[in-house]
Amino acid sequence: MGVYLNPGKTAYEEAIHSKIFVDKTEMVRYLNSVVKTKQKYVSVSRPRRFGKTLAADMICAYYDRKAESRELFEKLKIAGNVSDNSGLAWDLYLGKFDVIRITMTRFLKEKADVLTALEVMQSLVIRDYKKAYPGAELFDEGDLIQTIDDIYSENDRQVVIVIDEWDAVFRERQDDREGQKEYLDFLRDLMKDNSHVALAYMTGILPIKKYGKHSALNMFDEYSMMTPMQLAPYTGFTGEEVKELCRAYGRDYEKMKAWYDGYEVSDIIPPDPNYAVKETTGKELPAKHYSIYSPLSVVKAVTTGIIQNFWNKTETYEALAEYIRKDFDGLKEAVTLLMSGGRLVVDTGTYQNDMTTFTCRDDVLSLLIHLGYLGYDNEKGEVFIPNKEILDEFKASTKGSEWVSAFKAYEISEELLKATWDMDEEKVAEMVEDAHNQAGNKTYNNEAALSYGIQLAYNSYEEPVHGSSSGL
Repeated sequence: MGVYLNPGKTAYEEAIHSKIFVDKTEMVRYLNSVVKTKQKYVSVSRPRRFGKTLAADMICAYYDRKAESRELFEKLKIAGNVSDNSGLAWDLYLGKFDVIRITMTRFLKEKADVLTALEVMQSLVIRDYKKAYPGAELFDEGDLIQTIDDIYSENDRQVVIVIDEWDAVFRERQDDREGQKEYLDFLRDLMKDNSHVALAYMTGILPIKKYGKHSALNMFDEYSMMTPMQLAPYTGFTGEEVKELCRAYGRDYEKMKAWYDGYEVSDIIPPDPNYAVKETTGKELPAKHYSIYSPLSVVKAVTTGIIQNFWNKTETYEALAEYIRKDFDGLKEAVTLLMSGGRLVVDTGTYQNDMTTFTCRDDVLSLLIHLGYLGYDNEKGEVFIPNKEILDEFKASTKGSEWVSAFKAYEISEELLKATWDMDEEKVAEMVEDAHNQAGNKTYNNEAALSYGIQLAYNSYEEPVHGSSSGL
């Protein structure tokens, strides 16, 4: 067993033997269906504390040829579930591959640049390869890609590549654009169109970085908080899983739901032909919808019996405040509306999947979806604050003086909306006039002036908005 090559099952065994363990092994059944196919490239993005590393541990334990994990997995859900339509035996690929496990944050210590991190990472993985295959003839002992090719050509043994925190380069080296491009090129050369790869699984907070409309890793299917597709029930804890934990530990499920529920995901985008079409009618079945909880918060609440904000135990509110104070037109108004229980339609198409390239408020809101600060309805294209725990984070992040005017404007706008609903024409006229005066000289003596004033007055109403605090 190596550190980076065939790391074994120890980490996953620790999870199974922990006080609380939620069995997500059915996820491996789906991965088995894409092994050795053109869909073998899987990129999973989730917020912090949503079980990304645990899933990576599970995948390593299952595919690792040195792990001897049959006894471990035959007691779990994967071995008992025969409801899927893949026709594949649960143990078809159990222990069949070399597994390379890389956690990128380990190589970005202190002030190491990206190229240095890549060199160190390759050297350490190659060291494990030399120990595992002492008689192998390696063409270039400093080139990981060539080393994998050499081993594959001699042994006909494919690899499963698991990269955890793959996006650390973009989060921790935000200004190193050249290093980022070198990193993406390395990953592409390591995996794309290489027969030595049986499965490539990457997990991180951010989706794959785009440059314009393009990506160097366009062979990957992306399973994100926006479109988790077939991996939707493995995004976090499902409602049923949380109910079972509450029953087992005697906790109040309704309180748990109010504090930690709220992430809405659906599983079929695009449709899975094995699920979506009825043989008898030929009609598509609707997508399955899941209500998802943050695993860390649920585990803390269940084990301690305390319902509170556990989010701020692992990340300070300043992380959110940094983004929502960005100077984009309408961003503060959008935040005040969301904090009042509203929803906003968001265009996520321009977001470049990083933490620095923002062109409008929708780019910031798109990032907050991936960070877990906003829920996303992928059918309606709407964002919302998912639960009390996250609302606490927003409240802490908007206590500064720069937010006073935004909240005041929202309150006035809510009052105007109610007056409109009540057909109180005098009050509406008075408040619209006030808004027109506030518009100042931005459009004064211009035919757009009235339009701007109306927009300013009704800033609490954006189509569609649901759950407004005024009840309208």
